Amino acid sequence: MNWLKDLWDDFLSLLFPRICYGCGEHLVRNEYLICTRCYVVIPRTNFHTVPDNPVAQVFWGRCKIESAAAFSYFNKGSTIRKLVHRLKYNGVQEVGLELGKIYGLSLKSSGFLDNIDFIVPVPLHKSRERTRGFNQSEAISIGISEAAGLPVVTDVIARRIATSTQTKRSRTERWDNVEGIFVLKNPELLAGKHILLVDDVITTGATMESCVNEILKAEGSKVSIAALAYASS
Repeated sequence: MNWLKDLWDDFLSLLFPRICYGCGEHLVRNEYLICTRCYVVIPRTNFHTVPDNPVAQVFWGRCKIESAAAFSYFNKGSTIRKLVHRLKYNGVQEVGLELGKIYGLSLKSSGFLDNIDFIVPVPLHKSRERTRGFNQSEAISIGISEAAGLPVVTDVIARRIATSTQTKRSRTERWDNVEGIFVLKNPELLAGKHILLVDDVITTGATMESCVNEILKAEGSKVSIAALAYASS
């Protein structure tokens, strides 16, 4: 009966064309959210296979992490940049879920997640989450979770200060903007655990650093980092 399902899918696509969120072209049969071309051309960093990679180096001398990686490069005009924009500013939560699944499969197969106990998304302030309708980092985390079989925990750290956007700030201003913005909750849940901290984009690493330092207040905890994209400048 697969032929009937495919025929119905083709019919629906004629009535309600499905568009790739990366390039805007029509999706064809068996494509979902992202077309095959966009899926192929997204430049993978493969940082999860290189311990001393550029993302890990961002945090050298700043906070203690076990490992760090990012799925793609956040270059101007890049497909991943368009997809992250769709996720954060157009409310297409499914993009985060799908990209999280794609990246989660790579992280799992490489052994990057072998010692991880659970996944923690970088939290949004409640006011920002209400406005956006969801936390984009949580959407990515759920995607990774579905691919890797690891639980997502969201009640161990909170954002207690609603900071303004980091986008147009200098490196120093970014660090000042996020200092002390997180607060640890239920530290007993983190004690002795290895956490994968997930965010959408890493630029200076200021937000991640602040979050990592708060998590490490839990006795015996360890933190690794993963993001969808890495912006090198």
